[in-house]
Amino acid sequence: MTAPAVASVADIRKTFLDFFASKGHTVVASSPLVPGNDPTLMFTNSGMVQFKDVFLGTDKRNYVRAASVQACLRAGGKHNDLENVGYTARHHTFFEMLGNWSFGDYFKRESLMWAWELLTEVYKLPPERLLATVYAEDDEAYDIWTKEIGLPPERVIRIGDNKGGRYKSDNFWMMADTGPCGPCSEIFYDHGPEIPGGPPGSPDEDGDRFIEIWNNVFMQFDMKEDGSVTPLPAPCVDTGMGLERLAAILQHVHSNYEIDIFDVLIKAAARETGTADLSNPSLKVIADHIRATSFLISDGVIPSNEGRGYVQRRIIRRAIRHGYKLGQKTPFFHKLVPDLVKMMGEAYPNMASQAQRITEVLKAEEERFYETLANGMEILDAALADGAKVLPGDVAFKLHDTYGFPLDLSGDVCRERGLTVDEAGFHAAMEAQKAKGRAAGKFKMDKALEYSGAGNTFVGYDRLEAPAKVVALYLDGTPVAELKAGQQGVVVLDTTPFYAESGGQVGDEGVITSGSARFAVGDTQKIKADVFGHHGTVEQGTLAVGDSVTASVNLDQRAATMRNHSVTHLMHKALREVLGAHVQQKGSLVDAEKTRFDFTHNAPVTDDQIREIERRVNMEIVANAPTQARVMDIESAKSTGAMMLFGEKYGDTVRVLDIGSSRELCGGTHVKATGDIGFFTITAEGGVAAGVRRVEATTGLNALRYVQGMEDTLGGVAGTLKVAPGEVPARVGALLEQMRELEKEMNALKSRLASAQGDELVNQAVDIKGIKVLAATLAGADAKALRETMDKLKDKLKTAAIVLAAVDGGKVQLAAGVTADSVGKLKAGELVNFVAQQVGGKGGGKPDMAMAGGTDASGLPKALASVQAWVSEKL
Repeated sequence: MTAPAVASVADIRKTFLDFFASKGHTVVASSPLVPGNDPTLMFTNSGMVQFKDVFLGTDKRNYVRAASVQACLRAGGKHNDLENVGYTARHHTFFEMLGNWSFGDYFKRESLMWAWELLTEVYKLPPERLLATVYAEDDEAYDIWTKEIGLPPERVIRIGDNKGGRYKSDNFWMMADTGPCGPCSEIFYDHGPEIPGGPPGSPDEDGDRFIEIWNNVFMQFDMKEDGSVTPLPAPCVDTGMGLERLAAILQHVHSNYEIDIFDVLIKAAARETGTADLSNPSLKVIADHIRATSFLISDGVIPSNEGRGYVQRRIIRRAIRHGYKLGQKTPFFHKLVPDLVKMMGEAYPNMASQAQRITEVLKAEEERFYETLANGMEILDAALADGAKVLPGDVAFKLHDTYGFPLDLSGDVCRERGLTVDEAGFHAAMEAQKAKGRAAGKFKMDKALEYSGAGNTFVGYDRLEAPAKVVALYLDGTPVAELKAGQQGVVVLDTTPFYAESGGQVGDEGVITSGSARFAVGDTQKIKADVFGHHGTVEQGTLAVGDSVTASVNLDQRAATMRNHSVTHLMHKALREVLGAHVQQKGSLVDAEKTRFDFTHNAPVTDDQIREIERRVNMEIVANAPTQARVMDIESAKSTGAMMLFGEKYGDTVRVLDIGSSRELCGGTHVKATGDIGFFTITAEGGVAAGVRRVEATTGLNALRYVQGMEDTLGGVAGTLKVAPGEVPARVGALLEQMRELEKEMNALKSRLASAQGDELVNQAVDIKGIKVLAATLAGADAKALRETMDKLKDKLKTAAIVLAAVDGGKVQLAAGVTADSVGKLKAGELVNFVAQQVGGKGGGKPDMAMAGGTDASGLPKALASVQAWVSEKL
């Protein structure tokens, strides 16, 4: 097994995986950039992320050795390299990590010897160029390097506690403050004495001569809270080697941005920006960022103003700004996607398969940002004029809020100019705006009813009627002892079957009754997390605090709402299956009439896709699988694979809901079996924001009524056309074609009529100071006929100023024309506007041709009669 002298990145990937496969490792595919098993991470930032649960003992695989090439991102949160991209030789937002793992199988000896074998015998790196580091107390690793592998002792460096305290070392790895940990052994490549920098552990270690390429982590201890360590029963190995760094060495270049992938992408960026100098650092930024943004989109992250979507937007806009800096004033970034797919599509087929969608998302974001980029740059430049050293925080916030400049983009511009940003001022302005937003956007329960009693017991999952006691009453937001007939207020009970609005499901309706009182509940809202307020009106009698009552939920309304809520889960799953795993919920509203579901997707859902979604959901309904709800701790819920919505906050205890083949976390009310939903149909689909679509659907009898209504409409159309319902499309198509032909004939007739009238009008033109002036009405003409007749009259009159008018249904259409030899004296736009103002309208256009409209046809004769005087005055 050998690698070529100058290996491509594709060769390096394959060689690595083939080598470890030959050593009994299972090759595992790269996991998504959005971690599926670790809510503490914004993005997958290392190869071990997908194996974290294995190391923690909460997951067990059918293999004990693994190898992978993992796509990683460090552009948000704790691990953020974004600001360094473009300024160094080795920082990236997106990078690939080569890794091999042992889960309680082999340990230090095999790990280090295989690393040496791969580097020196397979990749053919010169052994004299390699050196290693070990943790100061790790004699075992030191001996393996020096006695078994044969690395000279002077090239094996012990790294002690260089971070303040035992186990606080660059060569001692810890997953967290407690838990699995262990020493590391890093492998460095010496680029030669001509490159500044010293070996690891020396004062000059930050130089570029000695570059770390591979880190072997040996998890052999369990760190206790008191700082002591005990041996793990099954030590593990976790390694990582940066593909880009290794490629730079194997391809005999010093910078990662000179390897083959970046060579292609930088040239593509130069092509699209018209940049001749391939060493321009802005091209590096663009080349790096096309990888990060494209892979993020393929893993379901679209640009937005929060969370992962905001990081995505920051990266895209940073790339666009660097293109703008190179003189590119129109969208270009999305045009690099085919170049990326060419280089990386074979290794990452999921990304390649979504090339068109990636292109569309990037293009839409570019178009949106370019609308404000120029204005934002002008404001930024003005704020930094006159020798300013700091960009004011309020200006940075204005750039962010109005022009879409993320803070780090403004910081990027300032850093290039040796300036800084007042970040404290920015965050103060941001917080002030949020405070205003909170004040202006309060929900109705944010009146903050003063309730300090115990929480109520919700029994509505199992019962729709329950005995209860009134524990509080409110009238106009104020606590009262009783509510009388006709008064509107809020009732708080100690026990309730009413579901309070939450998770997109509306609150229940129903009645609360006592011996003499009846309170009609129109809505149920949360006063606190465990206190429900029943909003409504006393229809009869008096309701008092302390009364014993019966709380009864409206059965029909609850049943219809449950059907719509349950089908939302099935529809969500079907959307992801049909449209792709990028689909993420962005909002929902479930009531008795419908379910409204917003989700990430950057194109309309086609008719065929809608039919397939409906088919899948109705197949789940027909299967009549029982619904199962389980309450468990959050960690157990994660282990079940239940879908958790991005950005959603969950408590320690959650409700895992199985409906058909769907499994999600949900606290709503649901049917007992999928068959209870009855029937499902989608009633509407459309866009609500950039990259966000909305579907509306309904179930049960509502769905039946919807379909019957559509059938009635179809039957009515068929009756009018005197054909069978199945023949309606063909008949409508024939009628439309017939209509188009008639429109063509009518337009031709209008043109001939207008032309004939135009010939007659030539003799009506009046000579005013050498210019023929004509103002007339053309019967039956439209805007097209007015323009055509205007052109013919100008040809015949040679030197002229003309106003033509047409009237249709009381509306006036005007056209004014001035021949080319007269536009220095008269302007068609001014002329048409003069006439239009007299008929209740306005207009304008080019100096030689202009159009206008009006609403007062009665004023047209006088307006046309005034044209000659206007022309005479202008001349």
